[in-house]
Amino acid sequence: MRLMWAAMALVALAGTAEAKKKPAAPVVPASAVTPPATPDNLWHLTLSTGGDVVIQLRPDKAPNHVARIKMLTRAGFYDGLKFHRVIEGFMAQTGDPKGTGEGGSSLPDLKAEFNDLPHVRGAAAMARAQSNDSANSQFFVVLLPVMRLDGKYTVFGRVTQGMNFVDAVARGEPPANPSTIVRTWIEADGANAPRIPLPVVAPAAAAATPAPADPVPAPAPAK
Repeated sequence: MRLMWAAMALVALAGTAEAKKKPAAPVVPASAVTPPATPDNLWHLTLSTGGDVVIQLRPDKAPNHVARIKMLTRAGFYDGLKFHRVIEGFMAQTGDPKGTGEGGSSLPDLKAEFNDLPHVRGAAAMARAQSNDSANSQFFVVLLPVMRLDGKYTVFGRVTQGMNFVDAVARGEPPANPSTIVRTWIEADGANAPRIPLPVVAPAAAAATPAPADPVPAPAPAK
């Protein structure tokens, strides 16, 4: 009997030692799990700074915002627009046909789709006015992490290629000589896809001109 208990104890000790050798797998936050990129969700932006930027869109996190980006892209809305507000160490904003931060498309504003995607370097998020549900066409790309914007703006994608061309856009509010988006397209469509006009929106449903749709300004740098 003593031999049997001794054998059982040895087995238990061996199992404990084996468990210590194999630590539990870390819990991975949902936001860290990026789905595979597909041609239908790769957004290309040719910038005047000299090259192409590729943003992986995230319809799993912001389906309506991604649908809006695709619709505006396929209409050629973003082609030729300026980066009208670029703050060093913070973000680069564009998507306003007026070039002042007060414009948008003829489509209605979007309901917020705040999610768990963080405002890390390269994150692409929609700009808005004071209302959470006022995003329309303007967006910004984060130059350095700014987590205080998390949960306040809808992140819809992240730069996967060409961030150096975003880094090179002219700074200013507005810049004296602003950089521009030359052309945009969805990879599945091809760079030379024909443009599709935006649907006609009844005047009552059209978006009103918003207040400046800018992210919260970055704090002044310490001197």
